[in-house]
Amino acid sequence: MGLLNIGTRAMQVNQVALQTAGNNIANVNTPGYSRQQVVLKTVEGQFTGGGYIGKGVDIQTIQRNFSEFLTRQSAMATATQSADNARSDKLKQLEGIFPGGASGLGASISDMLNAFSDVANAPTDLTARSVVLTKVDETASRLRSASQSLDDLQIGVKQELDQKVTVINSLAQGIAGVNQQIARAQGSGQPPNDLLDKRDQLVRELNQYVQTSSVPADDGTVGIFIGGSQALVLGASAATVAIGSDDFGDQLKSKLTIQRNGQTTTLDENALGGGEVPGLLRFQNTDLAEGRNLLGRLTMAVTETMNAQHKLGLDLDGKVGGNLFSPTVFTGSNVLTPVSPAVVNAGTGVLTLSISDSTQFAASDYDVNFTGAATGTITRRSDGMVVNFPQVPPTTAPILATLDGLNISLGGAPVAGDRFLIKPYSTSASNVTSVFSTPRALAVASPVAGLMGSGNTGSMQQLSLAARSNPPANVPVTLTFTGPNTYTRSDYVGPLSPFTYTPGQAIEGTVPATTPLSEWSLTLQGSPNAGDTFTVEANPYPTTSAGNASAMLNLRDKAVFDGAALTDGYAGLMSQIGIRVQSAGYAAQVSDTIAVNLERDRTSVSGVNLDEEASKLLQFQQAYQASAKMIQIANNIFDTLMQSMTR
Repeated sequence: MGLLNIGTRAMQVNQVALQTAGNNIANVNTPGYSRQQVVLKTVEGQFTGGGYIGKGVDIQTIQRNFSEFLTRQSAMATATQSADNARSDKLKQLEGIFPGGASGLGASISDMLNAFSDVANAPTDLTARSVVLTKVDETASRLRSASQSLDDLQIGVKQELDQKVTVINSLAQGIAGVNQQIARAQGSGQPPNDLLDKRDQLVRELNQYVQTSSVPADDGTVGIFIGGSQALVLGASAATVAIGSDDFGDQLKSKLTIQRNGQTTTLDENALGGGEVPGLLRFQNTDLAEGRNLLGRLTMAVTETMNAQHKLGLDLDGKVGGNLFSPTVFTGSNVLTPVSPAVVNAGTGVLTLSISDSTQFAASDYDVNFTGAATGTITRRSDGMVVNFPQVPPTTAPILATLDGLNISLGGAPVAGDRFLIKPYSTSASNVTSVFSTPRALAVASPVAGLMGSGNTGSMQQLSLAARSNPPANVPVTLTFTGPNTYTRSDYVGPLSPFTYTPGQAIEGTVPATTPLSEWSLTLQGSPNAGDTFTVEANPYPTTSAGNASAMLNLRDKAVFDGAALTDGYAGLMSQIGIRVQSAGYAAQVSDTIAVNLERDRTSVSGVNLDEEASKLLQFQQAYQASAKMIQIANNIFDTLMQSMTR
């Protein structure tokens, strides 16, 4: 009977081993499946006078080949890979909004400025003037188109975030459900391998969307945490995540929130780690925001610079020029205050914006924090630079501070703790239009002209004459040279006269010691003789002159963008976005390699090897056949014994 029992038990064990190997083969392509193997134990032998007689083998457990360390590392690598790839893909789309070549904004701006060349050569040619207006309208259209493309990309990212958050909630519910099943199965004394595989696979899929950490509990369940310490799954219950707004209710920014027991918490974006959702949030809140600010700065710098210069000209009817583009108008959307559930401002302070210098713009948003009624800090978000106010030297009320070409003015009475978010460039490109209608109104003539004295004997010549205001108030002004290096002015008699003349150095329209305002700027070259004169007067021939057209053309080389020329502004924009694209692409390549290697290491432990399982099938088949032979022999012995006893 002992031999029969051993053979029967061995047959059953090998049958289970065959079934387990077959199960491994069947699940070779099942995501998350961990290879299983039968763990055997020797049945305690029976003691006899001749020693212990073995009683065969039994199944101790069905072991799941699993490395907790490698599984955790692979999941984290997957999260990083997903975040880097999501951000890299979106940055490539952002880069596509700003193409180079003839279809780019840079070419449009250059063509617009170059069009003034024909007007400068033929100021009365209405066709040449019409070409300028067409180019102005085309530039405005391309700026709006780029802004609309950014808006479309923004909408797409928000839709993706909403979809992925729905998946996160579904996976969290799935993990909670499997947790409950695992807790119920704990009483069997054996690990529920398939349920454990299912839960690990759900966690792995969850890490594709948001990086998690897990803490095991005594009942076999695991707690899943995101954002460092926020519980997404506890036992059999799951919290809910959603896409919310930041403290200022900024429609162009998003935050991930988590709700548990009726309480909503906004998660710190920097603590989210990897996953597609954090990757998309970083793109939207940082990369896309910079792209929008770069486009907005380009728009404001170009339009404000050209409008200002055009206003210094006269049209064919001798009238002062107006705007070429719609002027920048700052609204409530450019200055935001905190909204509930964030702590709202307690004071009555109101901030407004105006432009002080279009050549000093920085592509950034700004945080304003009050520590008192008129004291605090302004933080430039693009690089973290902090400026204190009141400034030194102090600004003139109501201007609170002047920073990066912007005047920030204060109204009302703020209190310590009040906060504001300034977004100067968020809507400038979306609203820009050309506001010109007729070629005759193109103001290409300068309001001032220079007249050399008819009796001059020196080599003095006019190098340039530019208007600073329109119409200039202090003309005519005659400069009378008392020698090669000195002159007097007809608009000034006083201790500063005579003035020093330096060839190539600008002579301003007003005397700096008497007023800082300059109505015009004159540059002469050559050497005058005593008695030579030069007169600056109102332009008597606005219909045939084109001094302002030349000034508009010269804007191409004006230092506007961090010292770079106006026509280089778009190239700088492309460069900054290109740097981000390259950096993100490299990060994605590195994280892909790391994730692939770690997943390979994990599957080397948990994955199914068909060759190995095939060899096991042969091994267990032979063992099964041997067990059957053992039973056959035991039956033959038993039959022989029974026959001998009946004789």
